[in-house]
Amino acid sequence: MSEHVDDVSFDAQGFLKTVTHQPGVYRMYDASGEIIYVGKAKDLKKRLSSYFRINVNGEKTRALVKNIRKVDVTVTHTETEALILEHNYIKQYLPKYNVLLRDDKSYPYILLSASKHPRLSIHRGVKRRKGEYFGPYPDVSAVRESLHLMQKIFPIRQCEDSVYANRSRPCLMYQIGRCSGPCVKGLVSDDDYQQQVQWVRLFLQGKDRQVINTMVEKMEQASAVLAFERAAVYRDQIQALRRIQEQQFVSQDNHDDLDVIGIAHQNGMACIHGLYIRQGKILGSRSYFPKMPIDASLTEVLSSFVTQFYFNQAEGRVIPSLILLSEELGDDSEAILAALSELAGRKITIKYHPRGARAKYLQLAQTNAETALTSKLNHRMTIQERFFALQQALNLKPISRMECFDISHTMGEKTVASCVVFNHEGPLKQEYRRYNITGITGGDDYAAMAQVLDRRYSKNMELDKIPDIIFIDGGRGQLSRAYDVVSPYIAEWPKRPMLVGVAKGTTRKPGLETLIFVTGEELSMPSDSPALHLIQHIRDESHNHAISGHRAQRAKVRKRSTLEDVEGVGPKRRQALLKYMGGMQELKKANKEEIAKVPGISLALAEKIVDALQHG
Repeated sequence: MSEHVDDVSFDAQGFLKTVTHQPGVYRMYDASGEIIYVGKAKDLKKRLSSYFRINVNGEKTRALVKNIRKVDVTVTHTETEALILEHNYIKQYLPKYNVLLRDDKSYPYILLSASKHPRLSIHRGVKRRKGEYFGPYPDVSAVRESLHLMQKIFPIRQCEDSVYANRSRPCLMYQIGRCSGPCVKGLVSDDDYQQQVQWVRLFLQGKDRQVINTMVEKMEQASAVLAFERAAVYRDQIQALRRIQEQQFVSQDNHDDLDVIGIAHQNGMACIHGLYIRQGKILGSRSYFPKMPIDASLTEVLSSFVTQFYFNQAEGRVIPSLILLSEELGDDSEAILAALSELAGRKITIKYHPRGARAKYLQLAQTNAETALTSKLNHRMTIQERFFALQQALNLKPISRMECFDISHTMGEKTVASCVVFNHEGPLKQEYRRYNITGITGGDDYAAMAQVLDRRYSKNMELDKIPDIIFIDGGRGQLSRAYDVVSPYIAEWPKRPMLVGVAKGTTRKPGLETLIFVTGEELSMPSDSPALHLIQHIRDESHNHAISGHRAQRAKVRKRSTLEDVEGVGPKRRQALLKYMGGMQELKKANKEEIAKVPGISLALAEKIVDALQHG
């Protein structure tokens, strides 16, 4: 590894003398020591020399070179190894001059658990649980839709294991024919349940025809022995599966497993749209908007997307054998293809100009990318217009970040505060926060606001995290309390945000809000003002975020059993009590002598339980 450090300027010529002609990865740092760019090269010396020529092409490259204060070089054995190392560094450091795939979601799967009576459920994250995983799906709604569909056709349980293990009577799902009731002995045989599980397995693998053929055989066998009720069940399952087959588009190339990727690029933004096709059916689709530096080429955006999307094996993403692209990958195409094949453990093919049904898929992906980009640009223009209108209304310099706080409680109980964040692209949902407020008198909104602001701003704030405006959902009193709390912190910050109270009108209708300032001034805007619409948007987001957090807290309290507060009654005894007595209602009706018959419950403990249930 070679390294050069200089706080004032970078001695490019001195550094280049130390660089080898081998393949490898380089990391460029700015004066603060932050990695601002990661790149790979077949020939490190040749690639790095291109940055430090007298005439450098491209605004992005000129801006990058101007900020370089240090370069680290890591030599690798092969170009493929360099490609994978580059991806790992980009994922770790998120450099500002690289094209970044903003894809922080873990992709959902359907899990068929490895238990006596397997359960179907949604799974995200690391695959620690035993069972078979099917997917990944593009989003959770696609998984829920699939599970809902299967529940109608295959009566496989979807309840939690804890519920399944403690049932003595079948639940509502059994009553409406959505579950065969394996939790209760005698409702379904193990063989019949496993038959349904096998059909689910084949269905999730895309082998619907095989499932239907087997069901037809079973229906005919049942009819032959005059088991007409059983035959009718198979008939209904077959009809349901055939309806699904009619709704799904099957390609002319039956059983294709491929990803189709279209890209659109306009006004400094790019949209990449992926169609995921498994067993000839469109499993789902999704649009991606990578974070990209100015004047990044289409080739650079697409190759960065492909490497970051498929190399991210932490998501358990399956690489299909065929990938269709609307644009070519350029000079890196052979290295990317070799790396993908190495990761997948089989040959991966990339095609650019397919024919037939595949060409239609590619056209569909391209159309979706262009439509999504147009929609995003229009939304962005609307948001930017609103930001500009707010800047003018408040006489501020360009606004880059705003935060808004709100308080929610019911009659003073379970107080929750919310903080939402907006930037030029609108809501920054990954930076939303909720705070459970404790240690205050119930219903004291001033104390709640003071606590959340203190918790939010008392820690060290990075410059780019300091808001330009802090909105307080409330009137003059709330704003005054907020100013008392925040002003000592603001005094230490390199920039001073404006505090603004948003007071609702007397009728609390949208459009009648009044802005209140620390100076004592007030401002009302026309109901059609874009600036007011932006304030209403951030205020509503804050309000909804606080309410949803508060509801979650209340639900938590309601779910809590009175038994949890009884000393000496832990999870095992609680489970034994409910199982032995037949549920909470029966337990509440029982006397201490009846409760004392439960294994592990003494008469003294039974007395405590009766007392808790009567006064809980």
